[in-house]
Amino acid sequence: MDFAVALRQAVQASGLTLERIRHRLGRRGVAVSVATLSYWQRGRSRPRSRATVATLEQVLGVPPGTLTGLLDGAAPAPAHDGAPPAALSTVPPTMSAASASELWPDPRRYAALVGQLDRSGDHRLERLGVHDVYRLGADGRSWSLSVRAVLRAAGDDIDRVVCVHRTGPADPVEEPAEQPGDAETAELAGVRYCRPGRVRAGGGLMAFELVFDRVLAAGDTAVVEYDLRPSGPRPPGPPDGYDRRFSRPVHDYVAVVEFGAGRLPARCYGFTADGPRAPRRRFGELWIGTSGSANIAAGPVRHGIVGIEWEWQ
Repeated sequence: MDFAVALRQAVQASGLTLERIRHRLGRRGVAVSVATLSYWQRGRSRPRSRATVATLEQVLGVPPGTLTGLLDGAAPAPAHDGAPPAALSTVPPTMSAASASELWPDPRRYAALVGQLDRSGDHRLERLGVHDVYRLGADGRSWSLSVRAVLRAAGDDIDRVVCVHRTGPADPVEEPAEQPGDAETAELAGVRYCRPGRVRAGGGLMAFELVFDRVLAAGDTAVVEYDLRPSGPRPPGPPDGYDRRFSRPVHDYVAVVEFGAGRLPARCYGFTADGPRAPRRRFGELWIGTSGSANIAAGPVRHGIVGIEWEWQ
């Protein structure tokens, strides 16, 4: 049975109002708002604390495990009241963990990395916009990445977001690094409007938490900014593309690639793909302006890979 369904049934059987449940939880030292309880029983969010749910079982008079036993499954997609926003009318609110892992060359490694991080609020964050600036050095090999993301909470008690980036070629290591810094090919720097949480890296991937400067309630927005730069051995050749992988929808996506002075490619293209092994669909040659940069703008992006690739002289 789904957690939300079981909670609704338990609330109805108890005969208690959500306000009375809130009050009784408070007397036991557990602070939960009426709005949060409402979201839980409607499936718009789910608890992060098993201890809180165990206390809730006591208040509702149900056997231990009735509700806590349903917390191990994947969180359901957030529901919407009424019609979804017009810009996302054909976009599913969330993707399964399987479809997210299949965006990366090694799904098992991806799952092992992000499985060590707290993604409990990810499915309740609406991505309003993502803006990437990928800069190549004059040698065409050194790089840096600056990211700005604008997020909106679709539920209460959300305090972080998980980000994943491809930072280098895959390596033969079977297990991901257990500590920040082990086998990393990039470092997280220049974090703004948030603070870094746990970082995991390995096999050319880097996954990390960004903790917001406050806990978000439904409807709140957060802006996070961060920079990545290489910290490990450089690949033998210059990169020939940059891409962003979307396991969840985003309203607007912008990517800018800045080429180093005196090292411009012969041609530059925007592309999309359904996965790392799927064929790339080019949607036109991109003009490289006098600033030595090219850009793409897309949205809404439903799912998959969006990027820029180039051919060197």
